[in-house]
Amino acid sequence: MTTPYQPPSAPVPPHTPPVPHGAPQAPQQHMPPQPAHPHPQMAAPAAPQQQPVPPQMPQPTPPPAGANPSQPYAAVGGYTSPIPIRGTHLGHALASEWTKIKSVRSTIWTLSVMVALVVGIGLLVSAGTSDDEYTNAPPTLPGFFGTLLGQLCLVTLGVLVVSSEYGTGMIRTTVTACPQRGRVLAAKALVFFTLSFITTTAALALVAFAGSGMHSGPGVMEPTGDQMVGATIGAGLYMSLLGLLSMAVGSMLRHSAGAITAMLGVVLLPAILPAFLMMSESLQDLGETMQKYSSPNALASLFQLSDELGSGWSQLGVLAGVTGAALIGAYVLLEKRDV
Repeated sequence: MTTPYQPPSAPVPPHTPPVPHGAPQAPQQHMPPQPAHPHPQMAAPAAPQQQPVPPQMPQPTPPPAGANPSQPYAAVGGYTSPIPIRGTHLGHALASEWTKIKSVRSTIWTLSVMVALVVGIGLLVSAGTSDDEYTNAPPTLPGFFGTLLGQLCLVTLGVLVVSSEYGTGMIRTTVTACPQRGRVLAAKALVFFTLSFITTTAALALVAFAGSGMHSGPGVMEPTGDQMVGATIGAGLYMSLLGLLSMAVGSMLRHSAGAITAMLGVVLLPAILPAFLMMSESLQDLGETMQKYSSPNALASLFQLSDELGSGWSQLGVLAGVTGAALIGAYVLLEKRDV
């Protein structure tokens, strides 16, 4: 049998969902006809190209009226600052250190205790002694007893001038403001030495003149000019140099307790060890040398309590040399180490 011819079926379109009744239908979009340009000359002209405009550099601001033309001005990115640039010098560092040393309570308390010890003990000794006790000793003797304790106050203050900045971290701000570290150390040394010398010499002069006024007359040994200078300026220099040595040690150790302990050993050990060293014949010379240059013996020589002790200026010179060497060492370490 033959199968009857069947035409091919049309492709079935994909199933589309029925559109619900009443739903809006999307409008048909009609493309607008493009205008024809039969002639190329009738085409729209192209937009002209814009030439790039070179950037204009800002003009520097002229200095303000009345400014000194010799002073330079800071210009950053075309802006000129009206604040003149001035070079720093030692005077700025001195002003900074003076502001710091007078603003700290430890300075006022330490110097007050030192003055109270020197003046208080000196006046008490002068008032508690009679004229008969000054036949062989000058009436400036009472100031000697106050300096033995007052020097410890300057030792403590000298250490705190430097070590307190390391303890609080203020040394970073100081070095940032003044990168010349040698200038910082020199300013500290000058300010501290001047303040301690003036304060100590004034206290010693008050005791010396008060003692001379309390004990005068027949039979009393009149103080000579050398004795007055030694009991005031000489003793003041010795105590101030001892405090300056403490400042140098504090700068090298950078620790308050360690530097104060080291300086107490420098002051007290030469006065204690000779008594044990002179018990041995081989160490007797060493003990005598240590005793000669110890702090109590040096101060007694400056006060000229006895003709056998000398004037005390040789001991003062040795202390000045040791202090200078310590300051050089502090400067070298300050330049090499980080803060």
